[in-house]
Amino acid sequence: MAEKGRFAPSPSGRMHLGNLFSFYLAWLDARSVGGRVVLRMEDLDPDRTGQPWTEQIVEDLGWLGLDWDEGYGVGGPDGPYCQRERTHLYDAAFAVLRAREAVYPCWCSRAQRLAASAPHPGEVRDLGRCPCRDLSRAEREARAMVKAPAWKAALPHETVRFRDLIQGEQTFDLAWDCGDFILRRADGVYGYQLAVTVDDALMGVTRVVRGRDLLDSAARQIWLMEQLGHRPPVYAHVPLLMAEDGRRLSKRERDLDMGVLRTRHTPASLRALLRGLAGLDAVEQGIEADFIKKVKKDDIKVDISKLI
Repeated sequence: MAEKGRFAPSPSGRMHLGNLFSFYLAWLDARSVGGRVVLRMEDLDPDRTGQPWTEQIVEDLGWLGLDWDEGYGVGGPDGPYCQRERTHLYDAAFAVLRAREAVYPCWCSRAQRLAASAPHPGEVRDLGRCPCRDLSRAEREARAMVKAPAWKAALPHETVRFRDLIQGEQTFDLAWDCGDFILRRADGVYGYQLAVTVDDALMGVTRVVRGRDLLDSAARQIWLMEQLGHRPPVYAHVPLLMAEDGRRLSKRERDLDMGVLRTRHTPASLRALLRGLAGLDAVEQGIEADFIKKVKKDDIKVDISKLI
């Protein structure tokens, strides 16, 4: 099977240096092994995403010189790739999970879900064990008469092991370390974990390069892949870029977004900056196929004052 990587931005704001860092390394990784690159827009949430940001992301990626072979902005029967247009595929995957009894309905509020994931001192229980999981059929039917439920994955006490190309050997107990998670909200919008898993599988993605904050998501997605009969990709979770005060760079705070970066850099100088942050040689050509294994493992502090 040919290698394939992907960009998967959420069009909820303009990209910042942290987004570019992971996207650039994903692009380098795919190209270094002769692979193709997919661009898809993770725009499931209608309240947080929109077309203007989608168009801006495409323009900014093009300015930086990151190209792609499939997906948004590329013609053909499979493009563009926007999650809002792929709900029927998530419906089909959800039906499989429901038939396997790998999901259950949940009527908890957000506050109740957060409380369930934070045990009291000395209390031992599954990280995400929800009381809704243990409701009888009659209790579920009664609650469904009042309001529609969300649906959660019913994670077992099983161990997921994988080797991350940057972070090394990883071991997760699904129930203890990950906990049951939302697959579909009460309003029918599918959650991140299911949509990403289905998309990566059906698009033939073999290499996922993304931020280290999503490391435990890999365990969830590997489990979902197995439930749905797909082979999981190889993962590489890159370090996060942090401000000197320890804040993670974010769209919300407009830290070094592309509007600022494009006034201070050329595409070539910005790519060189990204390589330097990763601990790579400044020369882009001739990067060896396993370069991703040499990327720094720990989060990286960035002196914002020197970049703006």
